[in-house]
Amino acid sequence: MRKITKAVFPVAGLGTRFLPATKASPKEMLPVVDKPLIQYAVEEAIAAGITEMIFVTGRNKRAIEDHFDMAYELEAELEARNKEALLQVLRSIKPDNVSCFYVRQAEALGLGHAVLCAERMVNDHPFAVILADDLLDGEVPVMRQMCELHEQLGTSIIGVEQIAREQSRSYGVVAGSAFNDRLIKLNGIVEKPAPENAPSNLGVVGRYVLTPAIFHHLRQLRPGAGGELQLTDGIAALMAEEPVLAYRYDGVRYDCGSKLGYLQAMVHFGLRHPEVKEKFGEYLRDLPLGQAAKAAEALAG
Repeated sequence: MRKITKAVFPVAGLGTRFLPATKASPKEMLPVVDKPLIQYAVEEAIAAGITEMIFVTGRNKRAIEDHFDMAYELEAELEARNKEALLQVLRSIKPDNVSCFYVRQAEALGLGHAVLCAERMVNDHPFAVILADDLLDGEVPVMRQMCELHEQLGTSIIGVEQIAREQSRSYGVVAGSAFNDRLIKLNGIVEKPAPENAPSNLGVVGRYVLTPAIFHHLRQLRPGAGGELQLTDGIAALMAEEPVLAYRYDGVRYDCGSKLGYLQAMVHFGLRHPEVKEKFGEYLRDLPLGQAAKAAEALAG
C-alpha cells in the first residue's frame, strides 16, 4: 500500500455566500479566531503525514499563495523587535518539510474539473482531497484517520456523515452495505438528490482519499448537477472498476461555507483558544440570551 503524501485543495470558488467579505479576499482566508480556514485544512493534511500541498486556484486567490510563502519584511520586523513568539507562529505556518504547488483552474467547471486540474502534479499516486469550507475537528485529525485506513485497505475512501433527508439537495448521498461499524462499501452515489430520491441519510463531506484511477473517469465526465463536472459522478464510475468505501469519521464538522456553520466554528474554536477562552466563555455566559449561555457552558464543559 502506498502512503498518501499529496493533498489537493480546490480553492478556486468565488465564495458568493460571504459577499461582500469575499469580494477581494478568498473565502478560504476567512479567519476562525486567528487562523484562516485554509491553514486549518493544511494542518489537518500535515497531521496525516502529507507533505505535498497542491492548490487548485482561480483569479483573486493570490492571498493563499502569499500566506504559505515567506514574508521577509514581516519576519525581519518581528526579529528586530524581539517578538520571538510571533516569529515562531509565522514560521510554523509551513514546516520546512512541506512543499506547496499551485495550478490554475481557468473556468469554474465544478469540483470534478478542479481535481482533474491537479492530475499532472498527482501523477500515479493515491492522494487526498480536502475542501477548506468543511472544518473538521477530531481528537485524531479526520484526514489522518482516512489515510491510515487507506494504508490498510488500499481503496478510495470518502468521508460521510449522517444528514437530515431534507438536506439531501446540498450533498452527494451514498448507498451501500456495511463493511464494518464505520465503513460502508459503496454501490451508489448521487449528487444533490431530492429527499424522496436520496438512497440513504449519509452525505458526503469535503474529505476524500482517491486512487489515481479516478482521473480516467474524470476525463470522461459530462456536465451533471448544476451543469458542472461533479466529483461524485467520477466516483460513481470508479466504483465499476474498483471498490470504494465511505467512512463515517470520528469528529465534528463545521460547514464554514455557510454563515451559521462559520459562526458555530468561531464559538467552538474561540472557547478552546488558550489566549481568549476564559474571557470569551465569561462573555458568552453573561449574555442575556439564555440559549447562548447554555451553549457556551456545554462547549466549555
